Amino acid sequence: MTAQQQPVTRFGERVRSVLGRSGPLCVGIDPHSALLDVWGLPDSPEGAREFGLRTVDAAAGRVGIVKPQVSFFERFGSAGFAALEDVLRAARAADLVIIADAKRGDIGTTMDAYAAAWLGTGSPLEVDAFTVNPYLGVGALDGAFALAEANGKGLFVLAATSNPERRDVQQAQTAASMTVSAGIIEEVSSRNARSTPSGEWGSLGFVIGATVDWAEAGITAFTPTAPILGPGFGAQGAGPADLRARFGSAADSVIASESRSILSAGPDGIASAIDDRVAEYRKVLDD
Repeated sequence: MTAQQQPVTRFGERVRSVLGRSGPLCVGIDPHSALLDVWGLPDSPEGAREFGLRTVDAAAGRVGIVKPQVSFFERFGSAGFAALEDVLRAARAADLVIIADAKRGDIGTTMDAYAAAWLGTGSPLEVDAFTVNPYLGVGALDGAFALAEANGKGLFVLAATSNPERRDVQQAQTAASMTVSAGIIEEVSSRNARSTPSGEWGSLGFVIGATVDWAEAGITAFTPTAPILGPGFGAQGAGPADLRARFGSAADSVIASESRSILSAGPDGIASAIDDRVAEYRKVLDD
């Protein structure tokens, strides 16, 4: 069997392996103005590029997952996207799982084009997964779901986010007498169930904030197991000790995303900040 004929490892199983090997910490790559200043870098595409490359260098070998925030590159236009492409290239070379925090959501061929941009093999913006917005209807994402499965990629569907403004929309009741968050998880989980072999993790994950109370949000355990991208750790208030308290039996499938809490250590302190945080998460999960 040639290399081209080798079966593609599904994204859910890749994440499962990475979490088991490297722990849950995901380092954000967020070159916003204040952090660029802390790092002594210009607020420019060149500064964002240097920031991203240094973060990748510090993360490599310490964690398994990084999450570039696309907006902080996109604000510089085409030069910013060129900088992001360089950062993604370096992260791929370092064998890091890359989640682009892009929050795309649209219908039909428009959504398919977003999926091709981020999940297409050989695309300049190719990543392992990106965040998507289901509020035009979960079914509007079906083309992206299909491409993800075909290419061994993943998606993280916004379900219960960490911002306080979410409540009016995400905790509203649907016609099926469940919260919008719970309805999204149910619909996506049904798609995971159709495409996921028994015993494996689904490749369609969820964004569920670390500051979210599951009971208040109407969320219950779901099957099959799928990765959870958990913003809200670090600067937003949650810490490693909250991992099991917030996520319960799903804690082992959580990707704990931290940005400012790590990045604010600056270029000379980021490696030590990552090491310290990795150790904290390991202790929580091993206890």
